[in-house]
Amino acid sequence: MPWPSRKRDKGAEADKKEPDAKIAKTEEETSDKEEEEKSTKPPAGSSKSGWKNWKKTKDSDSNEEESKITYCHWLLKSEPESRLQKGVDVKFSIDDLKAQPNQTTFWDGVRNYQARNFLRAMKLGQQAFFYHSNCKEPGIVAIVKIVKEAYPDHTQFDKKDPHYDSSSRKENPKWSMVDVQFVRMTKRFIPLSEIKAHHLAHKADGGPLKNMMLFTRQRLSIQPLTQEEFEFILSLEEEKPH
Repeated sequence: MPWPSRKRDKGAEADKKEPDAKIAKTEEETSDKEEEEKSTKPPAGSSKSGWKNWKKTKDSDSNEEESKITYCHWLLKSEPESRLQKGVDVKFSIDDLKAQPNQTTFWDGVRNYQARNFLRAMKLGQQAFFYHSNCKEPGIVAIVKIVKEAYPDHTQFDKKDPHYDSSSRKENPKWSMVDVQFVRMTKRFIPLSEIKAHHLAHKADGGPLKNMMLFTRQRLSIQPLTQEEFEFILSLEEEKPH
């Protein structure tokens, strides 16, 4: 099995500005273009399907106090195109996942402390978007689910693995991974450019994607989603591509 690009997690510039964030050392010296540079930059307020239209379909209680944000869904980035890292191809597309036995694999190689903590917070049965990253057109292609909660990532002890960590000890492993299983393809490809258009519109009108981590912590390969974020993006499956 090719080494999946889920193994890539660089410390984001945004994270460096957060005093409480634990930032992992950079895994590699090569720098890829940020995903936003690969998408067109839509003007603010260009969300056509609209948070307001989506909101009409949801039951709401205006008298209910806003509760603390909780994350119960996830976005997992992986590279669908070949790229060598220390002589190993880190390509891992949704087709590669579907080709695995039982369409299941471990999500290894995460070497960023914040992303690792997100992995450790994942619960059995929770769903995640499978996101193609660092490619010509980044975006969401499928839905997967967590089928095994966090346990030690064996690649940290493998000297032949691109993500070997000599400072990690088996009695106290630094890094964790989970197992994920393919659920289904999204009804259509949902590109980063489209999600960004909604994010910009929602920043203006208070929609569910206003604080989406894909844009506030864009370099993290493991990102949490609120229920509203997840459901709004799912609703885009029914929209015609812009």
